[in-house]
Amino acid sequence: MAIIKPNNNTISAITALPAAIPTGKVLQSVYANTSTQVDVTSSTWTDIVSASITPASTSNKVLVLAAIGGLNRHSGDTELQLRVTRDGSQVQQIKGLNNGSNNFLTEVGAAMNELDTPSSTSALTYKIQLNNRDANGTVTAGSNSANSSLVLMEIEGW
Repeated sequence: MAIIKPNNNTISAITALPAAIPTGKVLQSVYANTSTQVDVTSSTWTDIVSASITPASTSNKVLVLAAIGGLNRHSGDTELQLRVTRDGSQVQQIKGLNNGSNNFLTEVGAAMNELDTPSSTSALTYKIQLNNRDANGTVTAGSNSANSSLVLMEIEGW
């Protein structure tokens, strides 16, 4: 079989597809959100929101979609850090809101997306966490009741 292109040149048709094409089918999804303000004055990682998912197969992946609203840094020269963890292990991290001064800094929000490969069929707990790197002043998520959310989607055999 041949395919005719507009300029009358031909190319061969694809006769067979590879045996293993990822399906990308979403098997389940979990959603968690909060509008609770979280203030952190120490360099300890502090939970903002968490959700759990149990994959059906060790070959499945988990698409993690995290959105954090109402971020700011009050007085103190420090850096606001955010991360997503799976059962305590870091999956994704972002850093920001540090300009080397003690001024109040604000940001509308941040997002983190990651296609995680947990290789597990056990219940997995994912968390969005906030940190005040230098423990100076205060860093905040959820100020003015801004929403933070976590979506977990199990993707089949990808």
